[in-house]
Amino acid sequence: MIDASFLSWPFFEDRHRQFAGELNAWATREVKPLVDHHDVDASCRRLVRSLGEGGWLKAVVPQAYGGLTPSFDVRTLCLARETLASHEGLADFAFAMQGLGTGPITLFGSDAIKEQYLPPVARGDAIAAFALSEPEAGSDVAAMSTTATPDGPDHVRIDGVKTWISNGGIADHYVVFARSGEAPGAKGLSAYVVDAQNPGLSIENRIDVIAPHPLATLRFEGCRVPLAKRIGGPGEGFKVAMATLDVFRSTVGAAALGLARRALAEALQHASSRKLFGAPLSDLQMTQGSLADMATGVDSAALLVYRAAWTKDQGAPRVTREAAMAKMYATEAAQSVIDKAVQIFGGLGVTKGVKVEELYREIRALRIYEGATEVQKVVIARELVKMLEGQRSRDLDTASNR
Repeated sequence: MIDASFLSWPFFEDRHRQFAGELNAWATREVKPLVDHHDVDASCRRLVRSLGEGGWLKAVVPQAYGGLTPSFDVRTLCLARETLASHEGLADFAFAMQGLGTGPITLFGSDAIKEQYLPPVARGDAIAAFALSEPEAGSDVAAMSTTATPDGPDHVRIDGVKTWISNGGIADHYVVFARSGEAPGAKGLSAYVVDAQNPGLSIENRIDVIAPHPLATLRFEGCRVPLAKRIGGPGEGFKVAMATLDVFRSTVGAAALGLARRALAEALQHASSRKLFGAPLSDLQMTQGSLADMATGVDSAALLVYRAAWTKDQGAPRVTREAAMAKMYATEAAQSVIDKAVQIFGGLGVTKGVKVEELYREIRALRIYEGATEVQKVVIARELVKMLEGQRSRDLDTASNR
């Protein structure tokens, strides 16, 4: 049984506790029959449909378009991802991509774009995707080479390749980032909604990974998109992408937290029931040391994740440092927790069909996507330097005004 005592922490309101409890009860009943790891496309379609019918996807869109709250409530998003991940990685994936794939629309889209794309996502009638990464431009967004060139007064033509795109091949729409040329580097990017059936967009190949999810490489060849489908202003693509990740990066930590909580629960149950030398495995001091380290890692990660989520929900314009810390620490801690769980299970821990083996495969990608651990360290350090420079500037202003 997974420990939910953290819900008593002051980060949460009663509505969060109710949401988490009801989602956990729903997932316990509904999720397992929907998942077939040999057919992840069909599984994700079923999960999106069921999450929509259950009302859980309302958390990823604003109230005005069929959502749960007036704007993003990051604590709710984190609780959803943690809860779903503790049951099934694909369920978390299905939920998360509905949010990430429409996050730019929610934050920067025109009323017309919001009206067209958000309600179907909330109902589970449409599948969303976020197309940022390229073969030579992952964490370094400014190195993007996909282009959006004018094609008449009201259209652009998108050409290039996107890869590692979650929901690639099953999505109904993609939020695509491309170089529109207003300025060099990151200041010359724009974002567009591209429908999956748009001529010029094709699925170049599907990507198989150790924890199967729908992933693909997309190719754009003369893909003509109306300017009315641009999200934000010209040249604001980097701003759109970073603001979206600022909301959803904490939720990656929450997903890792869900995987870690499940691993701890599985390890604790196994250690308490498995006999070794005539006594429970949990009587061994080395096992107790592992369990203690695992529990401490879980709680530490939870504190960072929900600190970042709470801070954003309190109205902070940016939580770049807090979200980076949460994502970095939670994913690294979860990797350690799950590895210890596998070790406690012994040979069973690397046996296909055993939950901790599945968790071991699920966690690895979270340390990479939406900014690898090493990138998060750079982000955190840069934010610290900016804070120091800001303080120095304020100190100089104070001194000059005396």
